[in-house]
Amino acid sequence: MKKILILPLFFCLISPLWGNIAPKPEMEFSFVYQTDEKPAISPLLSEQIQCEDNQCLRSSPLGVYGIQKLYCNSEGCFSIAYAYAPYQKLIIAFEDGTKKESNVFSAPDTLRSHFTVYVGKENLKVEPSLSETVNRSWARKDAWVSLGIVLFLELLAAAAYLSYRKKSFTILYSVGIANLITTTASWLFLALYVKETAFLWIFCLLAETLIVRFMNPHKISIQDAFMLSVATNVTSYSLGMIISFLLAPLLF
Repeated sequence: MKKILILPLFFCLISPLWGNIAPKPEMEFSFVYQTDEKPAISPLLSEQIQCEDNQCLRSSPLGVYGIQKLYCNSEGCFSIAYAYAPYQKLIIAFEDGTKKESNVFSAPDTLRSHFTVYVGKENLKVEPSLSETVNRSWARKDAWVSLGIVLFLELLAAAAYLSYRKKSFTILYSVGIANLITTTASWLFLALYVKETAFLWIFCLLAETLIVRFMNPHKISIQDAFMLSVATNVTSYSLGMIISFLLAPLLF
């Protein structure tokens, strides 16, 4: 029995380190032209560079890896990463044939951040912005797909655990409600103030434990509620990692 308990706790520690269907670090870039002409952005030729130092001596492209990518349209860009390097740089191509490079700027301290890109004649200047992001993460297709995947996987895992522990299946409704509450809190609020997805994972684990226990005080103990939460969260984060990676090309 102890081995069974140790295994999910081990996954609890390593799961947040991998890509999953929780909110990812994102940067949104709004462009302000300081030139007479305002050429459209060329998305396919633009890129974001990850830098390990503030001089960008050690660098590599953000690239395309699952959902990780710089997404641009003709007017602006935003990027998603499983993890950002400490410093970043933009190289933006425009439809008039020019390509301009930005200064090196620090990666944000939160999962959601907004930058203003000032387009000059020869280069770009990127500065942090306090204005609200235009690209609302909760309204995107990947957020809703993530919610559907999370609900399905967690209810499936919860049903398996309740069957194994011979508990009432009426507890499943509280698992669904707890998941909706924690997912909403993570995407709409906590992602604005935290940087590590590990914090969100721990928050969901503990919050769902308390919610399930509170809604079923006579049907499940706090210990069983915790192990139920471990089972559902480990399942959704480990399998969700694989599913979200495979679905990434279809989400944008």
